[in-house]
Amino acid sequence: MLNGKNDFRSDTITEPTEEMREAMRAARVGDDGREGDPTIRELEEASAALLGKEAGLFVISGTMGNLVSILAHTRHGQEIILEKDAHIYWYEVGGMAGVAGLVVNRVPGTDGVLAPEDVEEAIRADNVHFPETGLISIENTHNQSGGMVWSLPQMAAVKAVADRHGIPVHMDGARVFNAAIALGVPAREVAAQAHSVTFCLSKGLSCPVGSVIVGSKAFIEVAKKKRKMIGGTTRQGGVIAAAGLVALKTMVDRLAEDHANAKRLAQKLAAIPGVGVEVEKVRTNIVRIDVSGLRTPAPKVAAMLAEKNVYVIPRPNNRMRWVTHRHVMPMDVDEAAAAMGKVAEVLRG
Repeated sequence: MLNGKNDFRSDTITEPTEEMREAMRAARVGDDGREGDPTIRELEEASAALLGKEAGLFVISGTMGNLVSILAHTRHGQEIILEKDAHIYWYEVGGMAGVAGLVVNRVPGTDGVLAPEDVEEAIRADNVHFPETGLISIENTHNQSGGMVWSLPQMAAVKAVADRHGIPVHMDGARVFNAAIALGVPAREVAAQAHSVTFCLSKGLSCPVGSVIVGSKAFIEVAKKKRKMIGGTTRQGGVIAAAGLVALKTMVDRLAEDHANAKRLAQKLAAIPGVGVEVEKVRTNIVRIDVSGLRTPAPKVAAMLAEKNVYVIPRPNNRMRWVTHRHVMPMDVDEAAAAMGKVAEVLRG
């Protein structure tokens, strides 16, 4: 890690807590590809219970979790409906096409949220010329839209369309606990709006490795074989799953601190001339800014910030992404915003 308190590139840079490290050292283990690893089993059961599903499956990453879920839900040649800027489309190496063999139907949303009528229109009719719609995928929170949150009614409306047509819904819930905290509801209420959910342990929950898929017992049995097919079965994986158990007990509620720090950051950045921020859209731990007013490409602005030991990710169209996490304190937000102010002053001058 470069310097956690100044590293706003992602919540994936978080390091495990001392309690996690101790749990990893002392973890009970077994061969998860044979009789089973007891710590992985405990994590899977705890995850399913927390999200109100029948069963869970430990995987190495969120990308693997989404791909395994897609494989378990669909057949080669079917079509998947998702929001046009979905993480699964942009950042998962085309696995849904290259591995699952799916046609991709990208539907524009508003701040990452799909309208139910648009989803219904996108579902293929029974026609010999068309691929069959096999899956609808939603993302909560929505990364590309700056951590925006689907409300329960918005998700329920899409799921109602899917249920009416007999199509499963998968949720890329990498930051589903952020969504639940922002909505002020238990995570199981968010997860109830999809037939399967993948969530990440290695983002805001601060684990070194891992994600979990949850769903029905029948779905997880299929997903387990798909995980094996793509090489995702671990052996004594309890040494990393142990950190996940600690995370579920100790790291979920504190996500509210990250949200508060993101809002603080947004307000301070918005006060800098030449920097555009839609403060009202900062709902979770992601802040998107527009540096068009500085008349300097975002990668150059990011490079100037790095010279001041502040690290962010430049995006296309003169945008930048800042992400808060457990290593970022309010004073770190203030220092980073001050650094951005100095960079902006130089560029305006």
